[in-house]
Amino acid sequence: MGSKLFKSLLMVLVAFFMVSTHAIGGEVEVLHWWTSGGEAKSVAVLKDLLEKQGHTWKDFAVAGGGGDAAMTVLKSRAVAGNPPTAAQVKGPQIQLWGDEGVLANLDDVARAEKWDALLPKVVADVMKYEGSYVAVPVNVHRINWMWANPEVFRKAGAELPTTWEQFEVAAQKIQKAGFIPVAWGGQPWQEATVFEIIVAAMGGSDFYRKALVEADPEALKSPTMVKALVTMKMIKAYTDKGAPGRDWNLATAMVIKGEAAMQFMGDWAKGEFTAAGKKPGRDYIAMPAPGTSGQFLFNVDSFIMFKQKDAGAQKAQKAMAGLILQPEFQTVFNVNKGSIPVRLGMPRASFDDPALRSMNAFSASAASGDLVPSMAHEMAVFPAVRGAIMDVVTNYYNSDISAQAAASKLASEVEAAK
Repeated sequence: MGSKLFKSLLMVLVAFFMVSTHAIGGEVEVLHWWTSGGEAKSVAVLKDLLEKQGHTWKDFAVAGGGGDAAMTVLKSRAVAGNPPTAAQVKGPQIQLWGDEGVLANLDDVARAEKWDALLPKVVADVMKYEGSYVAVPVNVHRINWMWANPEVFRKAGAELPTTWEQFEVAAQKIQKAGFIPVAWGGQPWQEATVFEIIVAAMGGSDFYRKALVEADPEALKSPTMVKALVTMKMIKAYTDKGAPGRDWNLATAMVIKGEAAMQFMGDWAKGEFTAAGKKPGRDYIAMPAPGTSGQFLFNVDSFIMFKQKDAGAQKAQKAMAGLILQPEFQTVFNVNKGSIPVRLGMPRASFDDPALRSMNAFSASAASGDLVPSMAHEMAVFPAVRGAIMDVVTNYYNSDISAQAAASKLASEVEAAK
């Protein structure tokens, strides 16, 4: 009898433990498109941190398309009334999901973790819907970088440009020396990336905001915009015939191999140099694109959180939101991805020189008003407006349309898309 009683008590205790564990922990189903290399390792760190708190992570990774495939899946799940706990969504799309009334309020986590003090206001505002946090930012990419091969510049007797006038002088020398001045990826999003960099350089941050954040028609057809478009078309003479359709990483490889002198691209390009065993300051130069030294065009990845009925899922969701901005995850994720922490005041020992300079620029531009969202990378305007801008820009770059005509078309097409 004693043995049976002991077994019965043991079964009760096991059942109690299982119920208690379930009550303590919950499950998060996380939709993302970080499926390869350092990104996958970084997500695994977040999973481990969450599981140490007693929660369960259900990975919902959708590869391909820079997130396009993931968004298609997310929309179908949401329409069916079965959204995941968290999903990788960014920029103005957060507002569109907020309009649907399906997002969870994270204000209690934000207050406890002091998010308003840890994040630049311009970033925090993107994460809020009607004044309340509904998303948590993961990282920051700086868009307005120039990646240069110093050996090519030396062989051509050219100086690294800090203005677009200096760029043209250097490009001519590089071309005469038998090198390709600019490694160009002829895809609409890449062309839009260079376009917005030039807009920031030509008009400054206030003009950039007016044109590419507020989408003001007067700014879009202004003489400043015409000048930006002329400058963009000027670059074309210094690219190669293989540019159309080229992927960004293949363009980066041209700089790495010494075939081309420079590329204008966000700081994810650094990962290509690192993978090739190249060292900053020696094998390559990372510097702000001409005319943008004090500016920071940002792209921020983030997770939106969907409303959950289950108490355990709610608890796990809030735990995940809190962990994302903790120093441990911010460091590991951003070192692997080539981006920088979105959390201000982070320990800096783990980051390389380009990242440290980017962190300095992030803080300084947040204070000066020169921290502005990237239009090309879905941070500045709603998808329809972005699509209209990109269509006009890529058609202009790849045709004989005049800059004046393109600027007028920008204003009219954007107005129609609003």
